[in-house]
Amino acid sequence: MGFLCSSSSSSSSIVFKLGVSLVFLVSFSSYTPADAYDPLDPSGNITIKWDIITWTGDGYVATVTMYNFQQYRHIQAPGWTLGWSWAKREVIWGMNGGQTTEQGDCSKFKGTIPHCCKKTPSVVDLLPGTPYNQQVANCCRGGVINSWAQDPATAVSSFQLTVGQAGTTNKTVRVPKNFTLKAPGPGYTCGPGKIVKPSRFVGTDKRRVTQAMMTWNVTCTYSQFLAQRTPTCCVSLSSFYNSTIVPCPTCSCGCRNTSQPGNCVDSKGPRIASVVPNTGKSLYVPPLVQCTNHMCPVRIHWHVKVNYKAYWRVKVTITNFNYNMNYSQWNLVVQHPNFDNLTQTFSFNYKPLIPYASINDTGILWGVKFYNDLLMEAGPYGNVQSELLFQKEASAFTLEKGWAFPRRIYFNGDNCVMPPPDSYPWLPNTASNKPIGSLFAAISLLLTVLLHVNL
Repeated sequence: MGFLCSSSSSSSSIVFKLGVSLVFLVSFSSYTPADAYDPLDPSGNITIKWDIITWTGDGYVATVTMYNFQQYRHIQAPGWTLGWSWAKREVIWGMNGGQTTEQGDCSKFKGTIPHCCKKTPSVVDLLPGTPYNQQVANCCRGGVINSWAQDPATAVSSFQLTVGQAGTTNKTVRVPKNFTLKAPGPGYTCGPGKIVKPSRFVGTDKRRVTQAMMTWNVTCTYSQFLAQRTPTCCVSLSSFYNSTIVPCPTCSCGCRNTSQPGNCVDSKGPRIASVVPNTGKSLYVPPLVQCTNHMCPVRIHWHVKVNYKAYWRVKVTITNFNYNMNYSQWNLVVQHPNFDNLTQTFSFNYKPLIPYASINDTGILWGVKFYNDLLMEAGPYGNVQSELLFQKEASAFTLEKGWAFPRRIYFNGDNCVMPPPDSYPWLPNTASNKPIGSLFAAISLLLTVLLHVNL
């Protein structure tokens, strides 16, 4: 997973509750670069907002908030890591709701020692169960941020920091540089922050409004190409009218090792992790996947199950082949023209995604809380499944030419590898005509050759 971040251009606003006594009225900007454009979520972004709340003797107190406005991409465990470079010689005297991963060299300070003296600090969220006197609103979920479509209330994360040696006016404070966001894996880059209108704080009685001393933000958009070199999921297909099961394409996410009998893991495969524990500084653990022909961490199977008179039914199964990962708060995005007539989902939550007003062909599916919202690691419990019931649209419905199969599928925001269209299960009459037609063509060619030879 990865984010490409850049400056902002267009503005909008939204309101969040902060603590007991204040409501946070956010004015933010959004911009989506062309190289990270997602047609299924064209306005999706993560906005990092930095509000200076008050001045101190040598700096300021600021609240930093991340808003995940992406419809179906979330940040899963072990959570986000936010970094930047100070423009001057700033230090962090203290923090609430988050902490830096390293303190750095604070040997020149006597008496009170800063929380962090590094020129390039990296901040992580605190864990659940943190004492209340160390918390702020929307903190302490281990860096996990939900997607906007699944749960807007948990699509926000915040921390507060006290900055010293920073200047005490709007003219002397400098915006940090080189923002980086890991969520949680490698491949994330951020552009420069932009100073915007100060955020406004509305009291709970709605009779008084205050505002931040100064505000800047950075808008981050996702690029799968920056996140990983290969795909992370694939799709297989089947139907009630054909006994053929179309598997994931071979080597969808990596290839099996065929040179060493008894060992299918190719050490050169980009998505295959070593069995040696990760001893580096990063908490991100690459997948260690079960040996398959596709070598993907996750497979989605779409089965056309029943064809009724006025409805048709599909069974969707998500299987985890990753031994290193339980997928919490997972989601699945499916594009199919019949989603405008989806009648019922039996054990998944569903919400339509309508990025364009006149087209309703995309939906997001996710697990029911405390039932199947956790996709367990590879093994007997490493799968979740549900059935979808669609109402037929007389002018469009057909089982011919692969119409009943999805156009594209995303798992946790990553585009999955689909089988080639010519391999989709065929209707029995169509399938039976194919070999007959080929045989007829071959006989005709043979007769033509024999005729020319005899002449």
